[in-house]
Amino acid sequence: MTSTRTLWSTTPSTNLASRSRSRSSSSTASLIVIPTPTNSSPSTSPRSLIMPASNGSVIELSETPDATKLNGTLKKKDLKHMAMARKQSSPMMPAFIVSAPGKVIAFGEHAVVHGKKAIAASIALRSYLLVTALSKSKRTISLRFPDIDLSHTWDIDELPWAIFSHPSKKKYYYDLVTSLDSDLVAAMKPHIANVSLHKSEEERKIHQNSASAFLYIFLSLGSQSFPGCLYTLRSTIPIAAGLGSSASIAVCLAGALLLQIRTLSGPHPDQPPDEARLQIERINRWAFVGEMCIHGNPSGVDNTVATQGKGVVFQRPDYGKPPNVKPLWNFPELPLLVINTNQPKSTAFEVAKVAALKKTCPAITDAILTAIDKVSEGAAELISRENFNHEEVESLEDLGKLMTMNHGLLVALGVSHPRIERVRELVDYEEIGWTKITGAGGGGCVITLLKPDVPAEKMKRLDEVLARENYSNYKTTLGCDGVGVLMPAVLKNGMSDNDGGDEIDQDKFLNADGMAGVEELVGVNGENGDREAWKFWGVED
Repeated sequence: MTSTRTLWSTTPSTNLASRSRSRSSSSTASLIVIPTPTNSSPSTSPRSLIMPASNGSVIELSETPDATKLNGTLKKKDLKHMAMARKQSSPMMPAFIVSAPGKVIAFGEHAVVHGKKAIAASIALRSYLLVTALSKSKRTISLRFPDIDLSHTWDIDELPWAIFSHPSKKKYYYDLVTSLDSDLVAAMKPHIANVSLHKSEEERKIHQNSASAFLYIFLSLGSQSFPGCLYTLRSTIPIAAGLGSSASIAVCLAGALLLQIRTLSGPHPDQPPDEARLQIERINRWAFVGEMCIHGNPSGVDNTVATQGKGVVFQRPDYGKPPNVKPLWNFPELPLLVINTNQPKSTAFEVAKVAALKKTCPAITDAILTAIDKVSEGAAELISRENFNHEEVESLEDLGKLMTMNHGLLVALGVSHPRIERVRELVDYEEIGWTKITGAGGGGCVITLLKPDVPAEKMKRLDEVLARENYSNYKTTLGCDGVGVLMPAVLKNGMSDNDGGDEIDQDKFLNADGMAGVEELVGVNGENGDREAWKFWGVED
């Protein structure tokens, strides 16, 4: 019995999976199909290769070097014959990195819970996933996330392939999965149960949710003939801060596995926008599957923003139906300061607080929520104008005024906090930008749209006060690129092609010191501006 394995080809061909199910696409990558043995597990005893010799006798070669037996005379032409008959090994995929951004809610918090519009946009704090293929004798996959002290290894051949590949359960890379299959979740449980047993219950839950997201996507898209691999995650996104860290990781995992099974063409500079968006949609669909494993019933907005980047207008007027998501492909890149109040908050508590206010004062609360909706509409219209220039103070001032209005309306709903208002006070005092809540409020993060060319001494003073008062702040970009790929995992870093580049191996990646170290080593933006080696699916209008 043989199974099939796909490799890139420059010759016209047809995708085997696409032949089995008719799908529309503006363009697809060319594939060839090569048979491979279904049982790829290593044998426990030496195997022998029987070859005819030129003198008519038989040569038996054992895989054990000192156990080679010759029943006949071995000649040069016999060696040549053997070399030609030996199965050629297929090249391993080079080590590569997939990256995806975090997100913030720029406009429309809380109103979106009540069926109004919100604008979510990407931020240039990112997750990075380094994928390294192992030698063929290694039949394991490992998920390593040193930033949260997660490391676990599975034996590929012991995973529940039978149920995931059953015709009634099998999903393909182009399928839309809107709910988790309870039978598949149950089949995974024994392989998740022993993840991080030495950790506290709270940490173990986070680790096992992450492992569940990885395994569900891996088993759905892969096969038992999948090569052994290391999947190592690093992130510059603060975790559990409402900045979409889990969605960013899910996008990285989905993108990496879709690349490994050769179902994504690109990204490349000449890729048509329609094709690029099709590729983006495939990644987004499977990232949503990962988000379901982690959160149960996610809205889908976080993974959408992390996949495509830029921004979206999100609205869910009927919770019994899927949300309406309108991409803002031309969302401008804006200078942003993300400030973590380090004040614990509960999204559920803040949402319940607004719901209670709506019962007590329905007319006034509805008026506030409607006003927030109008602010979101105004912001979407403003940034879509042809004359909007993110480098001009006038354009940023117009957007900043809308942010100030949005924040004031959220304060009226009672979801602010003294530490949030302290940030606004400090930023306003230095006159460097416009600040508002992002997310549920009650703590968590706030965002500041920065004015152009803020004097360094003002930023330094603000940084010092924030550090002294136990805030964390990150200067970043709003509306950045979505999922990107660095393949192979080599950075030129300003060198010419003849000079080669810096190979990003596992040791360098694991030893990068914190967020700053990761960004310096592999960051999309790096120390000296954009890294040309990174490629993104071009989705702008």
